[in-house]
Amino acid sequence: MNAPVQKMPVDLERQRAVCSALRAFMPAQNVLFEREDVTPYECDGLSAYRQVPMVVALPENEEQVCAILEACHQMRVPVTARGAGTGLSGGALPLGNGVLLSLAKLMKIVAIDPLARCARVQPGVRNAAISEAVAALGLYYAPDPSSQIACSIGGNVAENSGGVHCLKYGLTVHNILKIRVATIEGEIIELGGGGLDAAGYDLLALMTGSEGLLGVVTEITVKLLPRPECAQVVLAAFDDVGRAGQAVANVIAAGIIPAGMEMMDQPATMAVEPFVKAGYPTDAAGILLCESDGTREEVTEEIARIEKIMSDSGAHLVRVSQDEAERLRFWAGRKAAFPAVGRLSPDYYCMDGTIPRKRLAEVLRGITEMEKKYELRCANVFHAGDGNLHPLILYDANDASQLQRAEDFGAEILKLCIDVGGTITGEHGVGVEKIDSMCVQFRTAELETFHALKHAFDEHGLLNPGKAVPTLQRCAEFGRMHVHAGQEKFPELPRF
Repeated sequence: MNAPVQKMPVDLERQRAVCSALRAFMPAQNVLFEREDVTPYECDGLSAYRQVPMVVALPENEEQVCAILEACHQMRVPVTARGAGTGLSGGALPLGNGVLLSLAKLMKIVAIDPLARCARVQPGVRNAAISEAVAALGLYYAPDPSSQIACSIGGNVAENSGGVHCLKYGLTVHNILKIRVATIEGEIIELGGGGLDAAGYDLLALMTGSEGLLGVVTEITVKLLPRPECAQVVLAAFDDVGRAGQAVANVIAAGIIPAGMEMMDQPATMAVEPFVKAGYPTDAAGILLCESDGTREEVTEEIARIEKIMSDSGAHLVRVSQDEAERLRFWAGRKAAFPAVGRLSPDYYCMDGTIPRKRLAEVLRGITEMEKKYELRCANVFHAGDGNLHPLILYDANDASQLQRAEDFGAEILKLCIDVGGTITGEHGVGVEKIDSMCVQFRTAELETFHALKHAFDEHGLLNPGKAVPTLQRCAEFGRMHVHAGQEKFPELPRF
């Protein structure tokens, strides 16, 4: 289980000093410290973990972001950057003795270049707003997390977010060209460039997915793609999730790279269908959504191939979207899976792990056994094409034992992902949620390399401390705890 967040009393003298320093260059109303003003920032989408920040800063431009970081660096005050707060791993969980740096006011689309097919945007711009702004030009921004109507592009960069179309079009890191980043000293650096490659080390990729540990992104240049002429979705229903998993492998083995390929098990479809009325068959053990896009001729040919593969793989029902409205309805059901499942239980714990596609059926069977072990229900939705699982563990946070079991259930799922050759995250990040699972996946030398990178950018450890990369001491304690509990198959851990 993850260590509980410490509720620390506010150092009033330090709080006053920080507020005074920030208000020297920011409007007073943009520096919050009263309890009722800062409480809304106490958590992100991982609401089981909460901590009221000492101060919340709301800069209105890049210059103020830099000034905040410089002031905090001089005063040795930790800083946690926050976008829209939709993250699911506690990456934006604030510190009781630190500044919560909200980028919500930086929400301008600075420039759109339809010829170069790119746009410069501030970090507070919503993901979906980018595609909305360029729709009249026949362009769009490809990464589409389920939270795209609310999540910010800056948060997408911090977590390297994906979406239902990431199989063909990639994650955030594959869809950005350049970023401006403020260092903890308050200096601006530019990473990447306008071309397909840039000189020097690939620091753009390093910064993308770094969860706010290395710098604060103040501007992003995103790639824009031409909107496909045509798109259709195949919905295939299976009596066995193992056959559905094999169908995924069969599609890829046939040389087809769908625009998106998603899978939902029966508990998920039964939650979604009354909520969205997407047209899902709720009697199926699992369904696959497989989309083809491109020219009409390309789509017609590829859809026919996908239909045959689904039937040959054991699907008892295969349907093709007949118009754009039905295609969008199929996807609306998948994207509404999280809120739909929320109707079944007071709380749910959304996991995020990635596995080799060929191990999909094995992992799903393992999760079913864990449901019995922990006496908690679990609905499964996932990006089947790239093996990114999102098990939704249902529990009641008012029952402390259920929260404990949900966390233990989640940790065992992540360990299973590692055991079959996968990883503990696909797009949600590590945050505080999976920090102990990092001790399972990585060895001492690897963790030391992570810490060396962190030190190179942030010598005093002020940017989002306590997130993503565990200390070696924490891993040692974690290893001893689980060895004493009689558990096996943990990697080499540091010894002191």
